[in-house]
Amino acid sequence: MSEILYVHPQDPQPRVIRQAVRLLQNHGLLAYPTDSGYALGWTLGNKEAQERVSRLRQTDKQHNYTVICRDLSEISRYAQVDNVAYRLIKSHTPGPYTFILPGTRELPRRLLNEKRKSVGIRIPDHAVALALLDELGEAMMSSSLLLPGRELRHKEPWELAELLDKHVDGFLDAGPCEMEPTTVIDLLEDPPVVIRTGKGPVDFL
Repeated sequence: MSEILYVHPQDPQPRVIRQAVRLLQNHGLLAYPTDSGYALGWTLGNKEAQERVSRLRQTDKQHNYTVICRDLSEISRYAQVDNVAYRLIKSHTPGPYTFILPGTRELPRRLLNEKRKSVGIRIPDHAVALALLDELGEAMMSSSLLLPGRELRHKEPWELAELLDKHVDGFLDAGPCEMEPTTVIDLLEDPPVVIRTGKGPVDFL
């Protein structure tokens, strides 16, 4: 049975955030709230959690996992960002966007798209997600909570917790979150290509 932690969505309690981070540091898989709904999070070194997410979401080796970062300076540690990409990311973060970029050697190869050596990069606009990152002291891996054959958009947090009970180690419940995934923009292409339309508008492309 997964552990359910209740947290305030705008003013997260430090005690609860510390509990969630301990779970992550102990190689746990955590469901947590973001500005685009609940997501799955784990530490960069947690290979087992990545494999669990892959089985749960039925992804393949061409899937782009996402590194969520605290700020722009942290992004450059994990992804190669040229001037054009930097300006685009700066003007749309924090927010409900995931940007696909070439990964750096800071990331284990298993976290990269096998063919393109790319990774998703994101800075969420949600107090709880940012508090997690601050307490963790580093970036975190993340995956949208999209499950094959399941419509999750209108489910309440307790329903999501029940559905994920045997699949995650913790559920950080911040109340209802609009379950609309991020907009994914491929910055390996010139011009950039929208590969998933989600919560973030794309009228700038």
